[in-house]
Amino acid sequence: MTVLDTAIDPRSAAYLESRSAMLARLADLETALDAARAGGGEKWVTRHHARGKLLPRERVEMLLDQDSPFLELSPVAAWGSEYPVGASVVTGIGVVEGVECMIIANDPTVDGGAVNPYTVEKIRRAARIASVNRLPLVNLVESTGAAAPAGPPPGGAIARDLSQLTAERVPTVCVVFGATTGDAAYLPALSDYTIMVRGHAKVLTIHPQPVRAGANGRPGPEVRSAPTVSAGVTGPADQLAEDERDGLRLARQCVRRFNWRKRGPRPRTVPPPEPRYAAEDLLTVAGGRSGAPFDPREVLARILDDSDFDEFKPTHGTSLVTGWGELHGYPVGVLANLGGAFTPAETQKAVHFIQLANATDTTLLFVQYTDASDTEDREAADVRHGAPLVHAVAKSTVPHLTLMIGGTPAEELGGVYGRAYEPRFLFSWPVERPADASPARRKLPDDGVIDPRDTRTVLGLCLSAVHSAAVEGAEHVGVFRP
Repeated sequence: MTVLDTAIDPRSAAYLESRSAMLARLADLETALDAARAGGGEKWVTRHHARGKLLPRERVEMLLDQDSPFLELSPVAAWGSEYPVGASVVTGIGVVEGVECMIIANDPTVDGGAVNPYTVEKIRRAARIASVNRLPLVNLVESTGAAAPAGPPPGGAIARDLSQLTAERVPTVCVVFGATTGDAAYLPALSDYTIMVRGHAKVLTIHPQPVRAGANGRPGPEVRSAPTVSAGVTGPADQLAEDERDGLRLARQCVRRFNWRKRGPRPRTVPPPEPRYAAEDLLTVAGGRSGAPFDPREVLARILDDSDFDEFKPTHGTSLVTGWGELHGYPVGVLANLGGAFTPAETQKAVHFIQLANATDTTLLFVQYTDASDTEDREAADVRHGAPLVHAVAKSTVPHLTLMIGGTPAEELGGVYGRAYEPRFLFSWPVERPADASPARRKLPDDGVIDPRDTRTVLGLCLSAVHSAAVEGAEHVGVFRP
């Protein structure tokens, strides 16, 4: 066992400065989270409650097992855009009747439409996570329709994603709480189990009908909303709920009957030992300590079980730290860069390590630190030396988790760590943004900005989720060509 030794002096000026900088960023994040939780605002929330209805997070809480965690994904999506913070939908992973499920809950309190381009992107990301990690999907549906975007209307792909889950034998449950229009109207019919709340659920579809002339004299489409299904005996509901709470009870009942089994191995160590260093120290690690070089071992010592890390090739390719450890009992292989450009030595080291992780069916954790000042040099070096690493990451079939830390926002980073290479999960620490930079996240470059102190918990929940599917490595993931 190799225990990391990375003690930090909490009385130093650098510690206090870094901590203060990170706390300021976390305060901005909390403001955005408050806006997301507020939904459409006090007026619409009060009106919703007056009708005897629950808010989306209240529905999620009642669906989940008591005192179980809920890993909410992209909670501040659309922040800084013309659309409400949170993209009018709550998505995340939680435990229902002992089964880890992906949960999607529409927010009907948002005035002017509950579906917009951010909503579609966020729901599709949730469906993708459910698919690759083999997580049953529970849809809590009440959609007031589509907002009026500047471009083409959103939709179409959500129904396809749901159909794909069914084809992959991943169970889907849909609870309809109220009026449901647009793309969401297809969810009840496409789900394996459908529950409707009596007297409230109503499903409508949109039919274009050429009834008026367009600008060029030809008939133009007029969109009409036609009710096709009511929440009655003749509807497509497998079960009718008397109220919202009964609907959630029936959803839990459905999940209990899945007879669901995880395909991946259980944690190796139960209960896992805690790290030897305090998570509070993570506020300073990448919080802006002036003149201090970044050392990823300081992060690993505060998230790995017992701060135990067996480093691989420590004297070779020193701009990249690789090694083995456990996180919440699950074995992980870690690749963490120090922010500098890669040489052939780092590339060879990374490719070799990824090959070993695939040979042993071990999940990979990428810890990415990039300072904006070295981005140009790093990109130039990557072009010269990065091809073997691109091959290795693209061909690797074990789960990949990515943690973005440092001075560059996730949406500005590419390479093998980013969304293009489809990690199972990608989370970011708060970073400082220029005053004129827009924080809007239309493409959802990460699955959420998290408090550094929550890193171990978030990654532990992700590791548990990815083990719902089989964890299997590829036989061949790449070769090194200097």
